[in-house]
Amino acid sequence: MQSQKSFAKNQTSGILYLVPTPIGNLGDMTFRSVEILKEVDIIASEDTRNTQKLLNHFDIETKQISFHEYNTRQRVPELVERLRNGENIAQVSDAGMPSISDPGHDLVVACVKQAISVVPLPGANAGLTALIASGLSPQPFYFFGFLNRKPAEQKRQLEKLANKEETLIFYEAPHRLKKTLTNMSAIFGADRSAVLCRELTKKFEEFLRGSIQELLDWATDNEIRGEFVVIVEGNAHPENPEEALPEMSVEDQVTNLISTGEKPNDAIKQVAKLRGLKKQDVYATYHHLRDSK
Repeated sequence: MQSQKSFAKNQTSGILYLVPTPIGNLGDMTFRSVEILKEVDIIASEDTRNTQKLLNHFDIETKQISFHEYNTRQRVPELVERLRNGENIAQVSDAGMPSISDPGHDLVVACVKQAISVVPLPGANAGLTALIASGLSPQPFYFFGFLNRKPAEQKRQLEKLANKEETLIFYEAPHRLKKTLTNMSAIFGADRSAVLCRELTKKFEEFLRGSIQELLDWATDNEIRGEFVVIVEGNAHPENPEEALPEMSVEDQVTNLISTGEKPNDAIKQVAKLRGLKKQDVYATYHHLRDSK
């Protein structure tokens, strides 16, 4: 067990501050966040050029160091060492909360292992901002973030989420939105309610509310711009996978997994595990070496 007293006076190490930044409107920056960015020894930024615009706006002169997914292995030990030497560091992402869809989590884990205080500041978050205005149930919710870019893997991820009763929160880039909605329509059902939240806090902020099919039709007929938060209604009538198994033959279940991009041997292995059968028995059934079970 470890106890962190964030502002204890006898600390020998510095403090890692996790500072959220605006997701669009600079007016959403908090007074405390500005103060911390001015007071720390250095700012670890996901994109130094982007963050410099923010620093210039608030007359913050603190120096930056780049910290992104491509230099994580190098930077984490370096930043931890600076913290151990007593420096205070603020970590910021391009927009919103650090550690969400950026490498900040790796730094947090390293600091926790070294008993270095990690102090989070409250502030802007795209997922929660979208959720509370979506009109869908705000709790409980399940935050997923970005789905896998590979079609087969994305389908597998969505299939695992299809029975969740919680409201689902996703992030998506404009050039992938139509394909993602297509997969959601096929797996969640075209009639499932959803909301597209576009350009949050910016001049062209927009909420599109309707069924997944209606949103897919919109994405098909319109030019898609801006970053999106996709809020999807939870499943009001989830199926029990164990109850559904007898309704589908072994062969059909293997075929269904293969259709999502799974390799035949991997699909056979999964079905065997789900049904509590031997892999060789499922293999034989699928390849018609013996009667289906």
